[in-house]
Amino acid sequence: MDSGFSIDRRSGVAAWKQIADRISRAIDAGDYDATGMVPPETQLAESFGVNRHTVRSAIAALAEDGLLRRVQGRGTLIEKRERLVYPVGRRTRFSEGLVGQAGETDIRLLHESEGPASVAVAAALGLTPGASVIQLNTLSLADGIPISLAVHYLEGGRFSGIGSRLSASRSITRALSEFGVEDYVRVSTEVTARLASPAESEQLSLGGNPVVLETAALNADSEGRPVQYSRTLFAADRIALRLDTPGK
Repeated sequence: MDSGFSIDRRSGVAAWKQIADRISRAIDAGDYDATGMVPPETQLAESFGVNRHTVRSAIAALAEDGLLRRVQGRGTLIEKRERLVYPVGRRTRFSEGLVGQAGETDIRLLHESEGPASVAVAAALGLTPGASVIQLNTLSLADGIPISLAVHYLEGGRFSGIGSRLSASRSITRALSEFGVEDYVRVSTEVTARLASPAESEQLSLGGNPVVLETAALNADSEGRPVQYSRTLFAADRIALRLDTPGK
């Protein structure tokens, strides 16, 4: 863990959350692999310039999340979790992609709205800027743990009412099938990494402002007509994206 890190008192994020996030990143980077343990509370408190109570709160939160475990007489052990591997290829499906890795998957509709398409969304869907599009905000979970947060855009007239179909089926694939889209393929996927906003972090049940992987993806039906443009945030400490080669 780099010694240059300091608490941002003006960020609006509690000090213990910032510390928890920094410790989590250090674990991911392998900073503690030699011992398999995080440093003592007194050492962490000195490094972060806070009192032991603040450090203790950060460690308690990480322990509750399953990342750390206190052992009497030894210290705080790291409980490394294997990331789920989500394949991104020609036929990307959330539930199918996690078969054998998660016992249960779920997609929840958080919000639905309809309005004019932005220039970027219109270009992706092959529409005129300002044309009506439906926006679906969703949260995907694996075994009850938030994995990704997404916003999906679909053509307004063509998919009117798809939100209720998604809520009922808990599957975008099944919801699309009710509108005659029996199959669809991934046209493109762009992946970037960034820090999550406080609101995004809260929705994904993450501490502080963690790193997330953001994808911009376009799906099209069997005739090549765009059906869905999505921007998705994946919790980087919970899931790894595997980019499959074309044809898979």
